[in-house]
Amino acid sequence: MTIKDSPEEWEVRATATPFVGKKTSVRTDEVVMPDGTVVGRDYQVHPGSVAVLPLDDQDRVLVLRQYRHPVRQKLWEIPAGLLDVPGENPLHAAQRELYEEAHVKAEDWRVLTDVYPTPGGCDEAVRIFLARGLSEVEGRRFEAEHEELDMELARVPVAELVRGVLAGELHNNCLVVGVLALVAARGGAGVEALRSAGAEWPARPFSA
Repeated sequence: MTIKDSPEEWEVRATATPFVGKKTSVRTDEVVMPDGTVVGRDYQVHPGSVAVLPLDDQDRVLVLRQYRHPVRQKLWEIPAGLLDVPGENPLHAAQRELYEEAHVKAEDWRVLTDVYPTPGGCDEAVRIFLARGLSEVEGRRFEAEHEELDMELARVPVAELVRGVLAGELHNNCLVVGVLALVAARGGAGVEALRSAGAEWPARPFSA
């Protein structure tokens, strides 16, 4: 048996959108189960996201600390953001987020992995990139607002992040998945064997 996710879509008898927000909404679908019963499924409709694991030449990851109100914590994270425009190239979005949140650019980009963070309750898809060859961006910094006004930046060795993940001290999904994916890639075929930055992404199709 091949262990690989595959597309499938069960019949939806009815659908409604009881809440519409600025970026996301909540949808209720009446879904036909395999035995013929129809059950309601509520989930968040999300435009998708990108995240960047920025790795410098000293094997440190550029991370940021930001307040996240739903969990009432300040979390250490990697730069990330929404795909604001339908069909937007995820690489371009990732480059924008790295610039806006860290005022950094990268020369080498590869896809680390693609994930559905909470598929039981949200259709969000996230592409996590590895960015290497970091350098500061010249010129004016992006003007921060809201939670980003209190944001902290740090460069942390990969080994220390792995320790924090396994010790239950770091919880951000993209940070955890990104760091462990990097370690797995290094222990397997190597970073150079990762997919190209422009690899297709069926969950969020885009134009070049």
